[in-house]
Amino acid sequence: MHLAADLPPHRGRGGTGAGPIALASALLRRENHRRRALAGGAVLASTLLLVATPRLRHSPALHLFADMRNLLGVPNTLNVLTAYPLLLAGVPGLILCLCGSGCFGVSLRWEALGWFLFYAGNVAAAFGSAYYHLKPDDDRLIWDRLPMMISSSSLLSILVIERVDERVGLSCLISLLCLILVSSACERVLDDMRLWVILNFVPCIAIPAMLFLFPPKYTHSRFWFLATGFYLLARFEGLADRKVYSVNRYFISGHSLEHLCFAMVTLILTVMLSFRNIKIARDS
Repeated sequence: MHLAADLPPHRGRGGTGAGPIALASALLRRENHRRRALAGGAVLASTLLLVATPRLRHSPALHLFADMRNLLGVPNTLNVLTAYPLLLAGVPGLILCLCGSGCFGVSLRWEALGWFLFYAGNVAAAFGSAYYHLKPDDDRLIWDRLPMMISSSSLLSILVIERVDERVGLSCLISLLCLILVSSACERVLDDMRLWVILNFVPCIAIPAMLFLFPPKYTHSRFWFLATGFYLLARFEGLADRKVYSVNRYFISGHSLEHLCFAMVTLILTVMLSFRNIKIARDS
């Protein structure tokens, strides 16, 4: 690409030194325009999907999981027990977040908040999911969903803060947290699950897209790809709960494997944070 050819010629004194400055300014404007365009396109696509999708009513069948075995007197045993690896993976990260940015490779204040919410969501999900699966019903469902949605939304916002812009990422975090509450209200009051489905679907597209479209700020960015792979696998296993259960000859269900894959995501990202350093200095 001949970027310099698109720039207006500099006139006046100091023309020799102004060329690189003008080029850098033009590149920065183009990059900011591309980021705004992508963000606007994502919001527009999500809104159109919400409007175009027919109303999704809550169904009692959502509480019927493939593996509902009662082992050792614990209802839905594996679905309950597989929630606790989230606790084992989340507590160390949460403690390190509370110790300050010196323990983790985090250079921005709001990025640190995002990581704190991510780990707090995982810890809360361990207890909330176990509580729900002991007796799955509508009243307990929010304790299973809400922490994981906070964790997923925080993860997406962290990536926006790191690779796009800190203020944009903070706006994304606040917006997603508000939408999570709205989606819960829509499901309980209006019996409409569309917003909840979209909020679960968006990170599956946005996170891989940003990994390929925007350069990393830190080293060890390959861990992001590995964690994203486990994240997408977890979502797939959750959707294919019964199919996965039958394929492995009724040993473990897709939903239980979903819990374990989410724990792997947390573990991988904790290892990444422990080793990474700033690669690209970027003003926010």
